[in-house]
Amino acid sequence: MDRFEAMQAFTRVVELASFTKAALSLNLPKTTISAQVQALENRLGVKLLNRTTRHVSVTTDGAAYYERAVALLNELEETEAALRQATSRPSGRLRVDVPGSIGRRILIPALADFTEKYPDIILEMGCNDRPVDLLEEGVDCVIRGGDPLDQSLVARRVASLRFVTCATPGYLRKHGIPMQPRDLERHTGIHYFSSKTGKVYEFDFERDGERYEVSSHRKMIFNDGDACLAACLAGLGVFQAATFMVQEHIASGELQVVLGTHLSENLPLYVLYPQNRHLSSKVRAFIDWTAALFETSDLVQTRTTLPGGASR
Repeated sequence: MDRFEAMQAFTRVVELASFTKAALSLNLPKTTISAQVQALENRLGVKLLNRTTRHVSVTTDGAAYYERAVALLNELEETEAALRQATSRPSGRLRVDVPGSIGRRILIPALADFTEKYPDIILEMGCNDRPVDLLEEGVDCVIRGGDPLDQSLVARRVASLRFVTCATPGYLRKHGIPMQPRDLERHTGIHYFSSKTGKVYEFDFERDGERYEVSSHRKMIFNDGDACLAACLAGLGVFQAATFMVQEHIASGELQVVLGTHLSENLPLYVLYPQNRHLSSKVRAFIDWTAALFETSDLVQTRTTLPGGASR
């Protein structure tokens, strides 16, 4: 029995509370995971896990062993990673997940630069707004907006997204131009909702350093940013969007900024990854590259001036 492989199997079962999920995460048969944990228990002479047909829980001895095993595995991975970094460049499969709008408009158009710098990394990029379980799905890191709620993840802030409120000229001719944020209560709002929590994001503004929300009278609600944009371009309502999504449509005249002097709160953007995993050279390379890209991107930094006083 390879002790380190058995430790990895055990720790993954503890983290996912499932032999099946651990097997999928490690890309191994469930029987192999079960045999490794059983052999580990036999070698140690203690019971590490309580098993039933529907539930797996860690014993007191198992919890103590888990803490030491995680530390040992992390130390081993850090040692191997340091040696690899000293002798080679980042390589291997890298699985990331990003919001669809950011992937399509910012990351993918710039990937030629990433692949040229890191030709040995095989990038798998999911582009969607759905919740992702990094451990269960084997994802190395994700990009998400808003302050992170999951304390088991390490968060590195890579950008701050600016927002603007807009609608088509046709919609505004028909329904009138809102002059104050509260005027939006009489309009149809196009809103994003979280697939994970079900939360609907209302119009968001700042006044004298204080943040406040405005709820529209009628709502069209989508769980995808690009769907919200499509609805706005179709003249269905007023949309509050990150500037990188709408800048070209504003410049072309398809969309018109409203309430430009009433600035909404910036949204922090983070790269998240599990804290109990060593930050491999390929993950570090992607995070550093992403941070540099956002820092220099005109779409993210809003270096061009949007009409209506929307730039900062």
